[in-house]
Formats: sequence, structure tokens, C-alpha cells
Amino acid sequence: MGYANQRPQSVLFEAERRRSSISSVPSPQTNPSSPVKKKRTPRWSDVWLKNTKSLEHVIVAMQLQSLSKDSHIPTPNSKTKPLLANFCKIDRTLLLSDELLLRILSKLPDSQRNSTFLVCKRWLNLQGRLVRSLGVMDLNFLLSGRLISRFPNLNRVDLVSGSLMSSRNSGILLSNRIFSMHVDSWFLPIPGVGEEIILDNMVIDRGLKTLASGCPNLRKLAFIGGSELGLLSVAEECVTLQELELHKCNDNLLRGIAACENLQILKLVGNVDGLYSSVVTDIGLTILAQGCKRLVKLELNGCEGSFDGIKAIGQCCQMLEELTLCDHRMDNGWLAGLSFCENLKTLRIMSCRKIDPNPGPDEYLSPCPALERLHLQNCQLRDRKSARALFITCGAAREIFISDCWGLVDGIFSFASHCWRVKFLSLEGCSLLTTEGLESVILQWNELQSLRVVSCKNIKESSISPALSSLFSTFKDLKWRPDSKSLLPSSLIGTHMGKKGGRFFKKTWDIKVLPGVYDHTSARQT
Repeated sequence: MGYANQRPQSVLFEAERRRSSISSVPSPQTNPSSPVKKKRTPRWSDVWLKNTKSLEHVIVAMQLQSLSKDSHIPTPNSKTKPLLANFCKIDRTLLLSDELLLRILSKLPDSQRNSTFLVCKRWLNLQGRLVRSLGVMDLNFLLSGRLISRFPNLNRVDLVSGSLMSSRNSGILLSNRIFSMHVDSWFLPIPGVGEEIILDNMVIDRGLKTLASGCPNLRKLAFIGGSELGLLSVAEECVTLQELELHKCNDNLLRGIAACENLQILKLVGNVDGLYSSVVTDIGLTILAQGCKRLVKLELNGCEGSFDGIKAIGQCCQMLEELTLCDHRMDNGWLAGLSFCENLKTLRIMSCRKIDPNPGPDEYLSPCPALERLHLQNCQLRDRKSARALFITCGAAREIFISDCWGLVDGIFSFASHCWRVKFLSLEGCSLLTTEGLESVILQWNELQSLRVVSCKNIKESSISPALSSLFSTFKDLKWRPDSKSLLPSSLIGTHMGKKGGRFFKKTWDIKVLPGVYDHTSARQT
């Protein structure tokens, strides 16, 4: 460092000495008798002295470097002040490495971090490296390679919307419990029309291969269509894949799922009314059970099957803890296969028109030993055989949730007494259940600690017996809102609030009309 600081001074001293020596030599123009000498080649000193501005910049730069180390030493040259002011205007983030700047940006909240890409191109690339989850709306963005270059560290990708040929500019949104998409005015929700707007399987397989090669750390993936080749490419490249969502799934597609050894969460969507039709049978469920033995959560949506498929899943997937059946098309007798799921803790049955019309004799029905929670939502519970077999199979459940189920009368709900370990009960939207039907069951549950009753209009407070009232006093948690009228405060009683509109909104005809506005009441016949 000492040599570097002394070098410009020695250069200046040498330049001044040469300048004085050159000025002492008489010029040929002042002495006409002197012979004309040959023009000598330029030296480094001449070039250096001609570019005095470059020399000044070098000196100023070295002074700035010394200032950064010894900030307490004042600068003797006042010419460096404008340059120092320009130096302060330079982007200071250029001095930070990408790794350090990424750590700073990762500490920002999502609302501020998402807008940082507008600063410059460097921040645009850094912001893309922070994105982990993304839903692709256009599959061409993936096929062109721009997705991988823009977001290289993705681990959760959704390709469902990007695999549909839907109109992005349409204001009509078709929403299903599975997904949503924009459709044109000519779209008619008739059976099979959704298959026409799904991209070809070869195109989807090519997109899956591109994604797998560019995002080897993928953990969650959702796509629609495709074949077993595309799924195999994902399974081979993305070893850490843990969650998978397959729409328009069939038995052939499930052949490629055997390579997903670390898969833990799986959702299969087979048939969706009005959009597409696909079949998942016992063959596909058996392939799934033998290939994905580490499954923890499984959802079967619009899938077929029977006792054999559920049994295979219970025997092979011994780590399965949560099973969801949504709009299932299972054959009769599938409920008996649940007893083979020894570690099953949560059973969800949603949007099913039937449970199991013919479950078979009672000796084939045995409760799941580890079951803790039973969820019934938007299901048809009118069949007595199905309801009885379901509550026998879920006899070990500790928590029961029933929401918006049709046909839940007192006789159907009485089968819930087979569940002898219930600690929590939640009823919502059960309009046919009465207070007597509720009381006949919960008085038999000696371990019941919490009760939640919401929007069950036939459960009346006036029908509560002393035994039921004393039971309420022992609960740790009680939410009692069987009727919307119970929400009215006492100050509104007698004001006709909560009754039918004809009684509350009376015909007063006292309508004030602003000046210059046509009086519509004058044309009305009273």
C-alpha cells in the first residue's frame, strides 16, 4: 500500500523534471541556424502529460479509497467535492453480493417483497430466485424455458389452469369445487365438453419433462391430463416430490406413480360432472397402494372402486392417517375395507350421493381402531343401512363433524350411538334433527366435553329437558346457535326483526322525491 501511494507522486516528480528539461532546450524556431532534428517517437511520459484529466481521476480515486479507510482525515483538495457528491448518488446495493441481498429481501413481508422487482433488472432476477410457489396460467411460458430462467428455485407448481385452452379475456368464470376457469359465451356445461379444452397429452408430457429437468427440488405438483411417461419423468428427476395432485386421472396414468417413492400427500380427481370423465378403478388403486407406501393423506375425488381397492390401500399404505372420499362412485361393500386401515385417524366423506347402499352383514364390519375424526359434509344420509354401517365402522371416533347433510332425521342420527368415545360433536345445517333426537344420543356419551350446534332450526330451546340442561353445565366448550333468532339481542325483541319481510316492511308509501326527479309513486295505484 505504501508503494501504491508513493507511485503517483514519483510520476508527477518525473513529469515536472522532464517538463523543465524540455523547456530549457532551445526551440528550432528560435534558432534558425540549428539543424532540423528528426521527430522522435512519443514516450510514455508524453502521453501521460497530455492526458492530465486521466491523471487527476487516478489521484482522486486513490484519495477516495483512502477516505473510505480513514474517514476522519479531511480532503485537502476542494476539487474532489463534486466527485464525492456524484459518488454518493451511485447505487450502494452494487457493493452487496447476491447472497447478502437475497437474505435482506427475504426478510421483507410479502406485500413489499413482490414489488421489489420493479427496481432494476438485478433485483428482478433476485426476486425470481425467492419465489417458491407459482401457478402457471399459460403452458407456453413453461415450454419456452422462460419459467425456469425467471424462477429457478420453485418447489410448488400448479399447471392445471395453464393446461386448459380457456379465454383469458372472458368475463365469465366457471367455478367448480375442483378448479375455476374463464369460458366463452358459447361454452355449455354438458358432459364431455371439458375434454375439448384440455391440451393434448403429448404437450402436457413435454411440459412436465421441462419442469422436472429445471426444478429438481420440486415438492408439490398439480396438473391435468398427461400420460404415465410425463409422470415418470417427474418421478425420476424430482426425488423430493412429496405432494401430487392429478386431475383427469385414470388407471394408465397411475402406472407412472410407482416411481414416486417419497410421495406423502396424493389427490386423485377422476370424474367431474359437466367437464370430463375419467375412470379410476381397483386396478389403479392397487397400483397406487403398491407404489406409494409412504402415503399419509389420500383424497379420492370422483373415483370408482370397491372393497378390494380400499383393502389394498389399507394393507400397503400402513402410514395412511387421513382418507377423503369426495363424490365417490364406489361399489357396494367398500366400507368393510376401512377396517384394514389400522393407522387411519381422519375420515372425510364429502358431496356423496350415497355412502354404501349394501354394506353387507355386520360380521364384516369392524371399527377402525385408530380413528379419531369423522367428517360428513354435503352428503345424502337418507339410507338407514348406509348410515348404520358408517357409524359402526367409525365406532372409535372421538370427534364427529356433520355439516349440511340431507336426510339426517332423528332415526338416522340415532345410529351415532355406536360411537362410544365421542368427546366433541359439531352439527351445522341439520334442519331435520330435533331436540329429542339430539338428546337421545348425547346422553349416552359419557365422555362428551364439547358441543357445537349451528343453524339447526328444529332444535328448539323450549324443548330442552332438565337432564340435557344439566349436561350442558358440565361441558368445557358449548356453542349453541340452533336458530338465527337466538342471535337477536334482548333490546330488539318486539320490533319484528327476524320475522318475515311482509310483517316488517310495511306499505307506508311515505317516499320523498328529490326536486326534478320523476315521482314514481304518482303512477302507482293505491
